[in-house]
Amino acid sequence: MSVRPARGASKPGLAVVGATGAAGAVMLQILSQHADVWGEIRLVASPRSAGRKLAVRGEECEVVALDEDVFDGIDVALFLVPAEVSERWAPIAVARGTVVVDSSPAFRMDPDVPLAVPEVNPHSVRVRPRGIVASPHDTTLTLVPAVGALHAEFGLRELVLSSYQAVSGAGRDAVVALRAQLSLVAGTELGVAPGDVRRAVGDDLGPFEAPVALNVVPWAGTPLDGGWSSEELGLRSETRKILGLPGLMVAATCVRVPVLTAHSLAVHARFEREVTVERAHEILATSPGIVLCDDPEAGDFPTPADAVGTDPTWVGRVRRAPDDPTALGLFLCGDNLRKGAALNSAQIAEMIAAELGG
Repeated sequence: MSVRPARGASKPGLAVVGATGAAGAVMLQILSQHADVWGEIRLVASPRSAGRKLAVRGEECEVVALDEDVFDGIDVALFLVPAEVSERWAPIAVARGTVVVDSSPAFRMDPDVPLAVPEVNPHSVRVRPRGIVASPHDTTLTLVPAVGALHAEFGLRELVLSSYQAVSGAGRDAVVALRAQLSLVAGTELGVAPGDVRRAVGDDLGPFEAPVALNVVPWAGTPLDGGWSSEELGLRSETRKILGLPGLMVAATCVRVPVLTAHSLAVHARFEREVTVERAHEILATSPGIVLCDDPEAGDFPTPADAVGTDPTWVGRVRRAPDDPTALGLFLCGDNLRKGAALNSAQIAEMIAAELGG
């Protein structure tokens, strides 16, 4: 097995499972940019990707195939793979003495697995009965740093929100589909008559139920009871678990928009106590993982084009509800590939490394 040479026996070993995927590529960038807390870094993927060479921390590493032996000598494993892969292999890694940080939905709602956002509930990482820590969905990770900070001050009572999700959250095929659709409609007069975009795009919609170019698609996820989607109810359940509010009222509508990377959310948040914009600004401006940009008259508010490629949640359009002194409106943006798919898991792993003495 070819692995990256150890940087020191005192530092814990790390495996990146799913190193050749889109999230894996971002993770390798993050590992190369963050403080050097790891000894050996082992890159792992499916057998068809074994043998590829990828750069991490300025060194070339050969990718090895996922099997039981890859976890030998590894203290922490980052799982950046689909749920079915995590369900099978995470318990095997734990049995080999490895702590797993999983970015898939496989264990998020398991009561014995913490669902962690280091800026919001860092204490949860220390208690892991199954040897696994889960990282939330990328939309949740855009939402929770901001509402968590405000909850600590005002006491969160209810959330009504709409997400405007970038297509990259649906995978590489979704990105390819959007680019192909844009090439068909660019420079045309399409978008002014019923069905003209759909006819131009044809039947090749990619993973979407309708054209996403020159359009928005009010659906993300799989169907669940009552007309809700899995992403809408997942956003509800994950927010409740992270904030420790099992009875929190949450109503979400998830929408795909023709943006490549960076999710956005429009949020109406009701609190137990009266809120002011001034105090909300103070909290948001000083909370970790948040950038406040809120001067609409000067054109200062977050957009996906601002957030893409950055780590924080960007927050703007902060305003008190005109009919409810306990409610705030917010607009949020965050890079779904960076924070959502990789950075949060890396931050959790670094907390575990510090606990292990790395």
